[in-house]
Amino acid sequence: MELDLQGNIERFTVPEVFQLIASGRKSGTLGIQRDESIVMVYFKEGNITYGYGPRETFHLGQLLKERGVIAAEQLEEAVNIQAKTENSRRLGDILVSRHFIDRADLETVVKKQVEQLLYSLLSWQSGSFKFYEGQFPTEEEITVNLSVENVILEGLRRIDEMNMVKETLPDLDAVYTISASQGGRSRAVTLQADEWNIMALVDAHRTVNEICTLSPVDRDDTLKKLAQLKLAGIITKTEKKERPPSSDLEKMVDRLANLFEDYLTEKTGNLPVHRKITKTYVESVD
Repeated sequence: MELDLQGNIERFTVPEVFQLIASGRKSGTLGIQRDESIVMVYFKEGNITYGYGPRETFHLGQLLKERGVIAAEQLEEAVNIQAKTENSRRLGDILVSRHFIDRADLETVVKKQVEQLLYSLLSWQSGSFKFYEGQFPTEEEITVNLSVENVILEGLRRIDEMNMVKETLPDLDAVYTISASQGGRSRAVTLQADEWNIMALVDAHRTVNEICTLSPVDRDDTLKKLAQLKLAGIITKTEKKERPPSSDLEKMVDRLANLFEDYLTEKTGNLPVHRKITKTYVESVD
């Protein structure tokens, strides 16, 4: 099925657009424009492989210099060479050919450059977007492989705004559950310890208010993390289910652990994640 995805950010947020492309495992280019700023994000089978925007992209040479990978004189020399070729050669290619950096250094900084661009996009509140399925405007020498869920989570961790919470979780009596992976797509999601603990309370029984009461962190932080998990597509709103009898508790906990283990690979401390989740969940029910 072809994906005809275009519209305004006021109606569909950037995280929601990313999720739609990821869940459909689509390949192509997402163009996002706000005023004079235009950003292009490449996707391959639902994962992000590259992103650039002339006005937003953090200058590669500057990033390399700030990280102490190259000296100011080396950067200046490379920029001068690029100018003589009328920008027909990529700066990274020049730096590698002059042996100022190796390819591993370049790949690391390109990944950081793309991540910073994507994180800045998540704060956009206005603009328009269009997805061009199967189309890539340029062929990049170096690409990355970024999980949409991780990009959204990390980007939203940097946005300290309760307005985001109010828009994402308007009903604090609503109930949420862990969302299933779509289209057979595996999800490699890296969560922090408090995010694991909060997610263990999301069981299709508790309301948002009840989760806040039981959460190991304060109410505002719990709401922010729940909103981030929802925007990343990891939890989804559902109808409230009847709580099972205590005799079925162990079976339900095992199912919850298996759901996590299916697509969440992070380990916390010395115990596998599903063991820690089971312990947290049982303690919260008692």
